[in-house]
Amino acid sequence: MAESGAGDSSSSATVNATVSATVRGPRAVLRLMRPGDWLKNVFVLIPIIFYLAGQGQGISSEEIWREVLAVAMAFISFCAASSGFYAVNDALDHEEDRTHPVKRRRPVASGAITPRAAFGIGFVLVAGALALAATVNVPLLVVLSLYALLQVFYNLKLKRVPFIDVAAIALGFCLRAVAGAVAIPVSISIWLLLCVFFLTLYLGFIKRLCDLASVDNARAAGMVVPWKPRAGYSSRDELNWLLSLSGVMTLLMYLMYALSDHARRLFGDRAVGFALLSPFVIVVIHRFYRRANYGQSDSPLEIITQDRTVLVAVLLFIGGTVATLFVPQVSEFLRTLLYF
Repeated sequence: MAESGAGDSSSSATVNATVSATVRGPRAVLRLMRPGDWLKNVFVLIPIIFYLAGQGQGISSEEIWREVLAVAMAFISFCAASSGFYAVNDALDHEEDRTHPVKRRRPVASGAITPRAAFGIGFVLVAGALALAATVNVPLLVVLSLYALLQVFYNLKLKRVPFIDVAAIALGFCLRAVAGAVAIPVSISIWLLLCVFFLTLYLGFIKRLCDLASVDNARAAGMVVPWKPRAGYSSRDELNWLLSLSGVMTLLMYLMYALSDHARRLFGDRAVGFALLSPFVIVVIHRFYRRANYGQSDSPLEIITQDRTVLVAVLLFIGGTVATLFVPQVSEFLRTLLYF
C-alpha cells in the first residue's frame, strides 16, 4: 500500500509539473490549432465555384482575381477563427478530455499547453480573423462576428444540450457558406444552405458516435474510462436514428438542389449532372458511418487520406462536379442520354 501511495504521489507530481508548463514548442501550438480541420472551411469556397460556373461567366480576369482574393481571405479568416475556438474549447474541456481514450492526447489535456496559454492563443486567433475579415467588407465581418458569437454560446451552454449542440455546429457551417457569398458578393441558394446544414448535422452526429465507439473499444480492452458524453448521448440507438434522419435529409436536399429551377436557371441542362453524382455522396455518407461505428478517426482529412474508398469517391465527385460546371459539352451529352 505504501508503494502504491508513493507511486500515486510521484505520478501526481509529474502531471502537475507537466501541466504547469506554458507551451512545449510550436508543434504543440500547431496541434492546438488543428490544421487538419481547416478542410471543414471549404464550405466558404462553394459560392465562388458555383458563381464562376453560372452568373459569373464572361467576367474579366481582373474581376475574377479580385473575387478569388476576397474569398481566399474569407477562407483564411474562418480557419483562424475556428482554430481560435478549438483552442478555447480545449482549454474549457481539458479536465473532461483527460478521461477520454483519444481526446486525452490533445495539447491542453496532455499538458503540452496550459489552459491559460490556450485561451490567449485562441483570443489572438479570433481577433486576427475579425481584423482580416474587416479588410474584405463589412458584411463578411458581420457574418464572422455572428459565427464568433455562436461559438461563445456553444462553449458556454449549447454544447451540453442534446441535438442543439450539433445543430449549432451545423449552423456554423451554414455561416461559412454565407461568408463565401457575401465576400464576392452574390446571393446563395436556400437549397444549398439546407444541404450544407443537414450534411454537417450528419457529420456532427458521426463525431458523437465515434466518441462513444472509441470509449466502448477502450472498455472492451480492459481500460477504465470514466468519460461521459457532454450532451448526454449515451445510446447508440439514439445516434443511429439521428444519423439516419440527417443522412437521408442530406441526400434529399442535394437532389432537390440539383433538380431545382434555381440550378436549371444557372447551369441549364448541366444541372442534372449533379443528380447523377449522388451515388458518390451515398458512398461517402456510408463510409463515414462505418468508420465511426468502429471508433476510428472522424477527422475528414484523416478519413480521406486513410480510406481509399472515400478518396476515390471524393475525387470522382469533384471531377464530375468540375465537368458538370465547366464543360459545355456535358449539356448535349445529358440531353442525348436522358429524357427530362
